[in-house]
Amino acid sequence: MSTIVPAVRVEGLHVRYGRTSALEGVDLEIEPGLVHGLIGMNGSGKSTLFKALMGLVKPTSGTVALFGGTSADARRRARVAYAPQSEDVDWQFPVSVREVVAMGRYGRLGMQRRLRPEDRDVVEQALERVELTDLADRQIGALSGGQRKRAFVARGLAQGAELLLLDEPFGGVDKRSEATITALLRALAAEGRTVLVSTHDLVAVPALCDRVALLNRRIVAQGAPADTLRPGPLAEAFGGFVPAEALRPEELAA
Repeated sequence: MSTIVPAVRVEGLHVRYGRTSALEGVDLEIEPGLVHGLIGMNGSGKSTLFKALMGLVKPTSGTVALFGGTSADARRRARVAYAPQSEDVDWQFPVSVREVVAMGRYGRLGMQRRLRPEDRDVVEQALERVELTDLADRQIGALSGGQRKRAFVARGLAQGAELLLLDEPFGGVDKRSEATITALLRALAAEGRTVLVSTHDLVAVPALCDRVALLNRRIVAQGAPADTLRPGPLAEAFGGFVPAEALRPEELAA
């Protein structure tokens, strides 16, 4: 039997908002060092699953484990970082890009949250990796959509997180940011970090993700992209509709 502790293990997860069922018996396991894609239509429960992993919503039933422990323990030890969808962020808040990235160091600082020289070095390295050094002093809301997403990825890097949860990091981004984020996530996986990323860009999934999970309140299918992004599972995940961009040429001609 494998002795590898999964970065994420979800078993029988149910989440309800009042009378509305958001997740129904979700089972998901993610090995360390992989980029794992989460795909589903709007309202499929992707954001709810991210929030459940972070402990931001309380499950009706089921369990969530990060690195074999609780979400609270993973957060306390700075092992997990979360970048929510853009609409969940106050972009008018008067902080610079550098200050946003520096927030990733807060869990490692004392009560005064005063950055040490080594913390500042980590922040600058994170900014460089996402190609935002030249914009570091700009107010976060003044950035483009893609630049904002890169700033939140940099915050996770500065934190030193082993697991990054990225909710729609490619939504509304420019091609440069998409390419930068994709290359960075692949590099992070090669370094041993784990990434769970939700995306609508099915064309980019095979190059980005090692494994994929299709979600429609429950896990419809999961596995390698070539085995998962097929008409049957996609139709189940997208309510009977198969996105044309996900079909192979032979399937489009059928």
